[in-house]
Amino acid sequence: MLKKIFIKTFGCQMNEYDSNRIFDTVKKIGFERTEKYVDANCYLLNTCHIRDKAKEKVYHEIGRVKKIFREKKKPIVIVAGCVAQAENQEMLKREPYIDIVIGPQSYHKINEAILNHSKNKKKEEETEFDTISKFNYLSQIKNKDSKVSSFLTIQEGCDKFCHFCVVPYTRGPEYSRPFDQIINETKELIQSGAKEIILLGQNVNAYSYNEEGKEYRLSDLLIKLDSFDKLERIRYTTSHPKDMTDDLINVYKTSSKLMPLVHLPVQSGSNKILNLMNRKHTIEEYVVIYEKLKKINPKIEFSSDFIIGYPEEDKQDFKMTMELIEKIKFINSYSFIFSPRPGTVAADLKLVDHKESKQRLEIIQEKLFNNQIKKNKSLENKILNVLVENKMKDGIKLFGRTEFMTSVIFDGNIENIGKIVQVEIISSNQNSLFGKLTESSKKKVA
Repeated sequence: MLKKIFIKTFGCQMNEYDSNRIFDTVKKIGFERTEKYVDANCYLLNTCHIRDKAKEKVYHEIGRVKKIFREKKKPIVIVAGCVAQAENQEMLKREPYIDIVIGPQSYHKINEAILNHSKNKKKEEETEFDTISKFNYLSQIKNKDSKVSSFLTIQEGCDKFCHFCVVPYTRGPEYSRPFDQIINETKELIQSGAKEIILLGQNVNAYSYNEEGKEYRLSDLLIKLDSFDKLERIRYTTSHPKDMTDDLINVYKTSSKLMPLVHLPVQSGSNKILNLMNRKHTIEEYVVIYEKLKKINPKIEFSSDFIIGYPEEDKQDFKMTMELIEKIKFINSYSFIFSPRPGTVAADLKLVDHKESKQRLEIIQEKLFNNQIKKNKSLENKILNVLVENKMKDGIKLFGRTEFMTSVIFDGNIENIGKIVQVEIISSNQNSLFGKLTESSKKKVA
């Protein structure tokens, strides 16, 4: 009988990459991927522990699965990812419907876990930090992601230990994949049709791999990727200001394919709060990075992350964050009220009044959203280079992105997919641009 796996992914881009690689792995034992969960013989939840109530969302999802399969044969239920790593055996005790719990550094063991469970019906739990073995195993399995824009994990884990963050506990210490391993996977993705590669890491610009006395940094990877003829665009995320070194900044001088959008989480505009967060950078250092990049290319734009209402944040700290936003004019950012993560230093700190935090978040988001709206409005009546990724669900319009990662929706045909075309922007809203293909782009396709 044909075996089918349904994979539901929560959270970050790295989880999306992981889900694709999990599927590449389980294909080896006869699974096909299905988008219809009711057809699944195996139901896998790839979880994220960053946001509030992540654990409870998993149990809620398992409850939904139980209802769906009440009148059908129960699938093998797997909980993977960061919640699985954090909760491990506790999940199996609390919810008997779960069969396998597997952490993000143990995906190379997933086939063995599935086969063992199928044979003996025993619960399986794999949550060891075994990153080297995982990537060595995955490097033997071709990455068959066929998207125009593809993710590629180059680094995992974090040694920074920000006081609010669970990543060091769920993804482990920093690990950088071998340079050649990454280059080989890049070639596979390009062969499968990738025109854009997004290099991923919890701390992507901390990438450092030593071989025969030579250190390879993120800058070396970017320069190498720039040399691939069929690759059109390169991005990387997520960066830490402490690792935004001059060799990386200087790549923006020479690379024609590295996109001019820098996602660099700052979290707060106050040095006092940054120190309490154990962020290991100051606002002054952050602004120096901004100014260096703007000097190289004035068109470079920034996006960021902000935590609002971190313990001990007062009105002056909040004002400093507003001032930073006014100075940098981030064109796309994520902002959230602080929510404590169990096991972190900040978990037991006294919270800022929730009503006050909510008001501050609303003020911050209005400012950030206005920046987005103004930036998009400024692009109306201009012609932009757009990498076309796919058709919209309506089957008529196409979806693509600008160099600054902004969504663009326009009329076109499937011959445009995978190409960089010129689109005249007619209108915009906070998140998207709307336009029409220029005559020159139509002639190129014809």
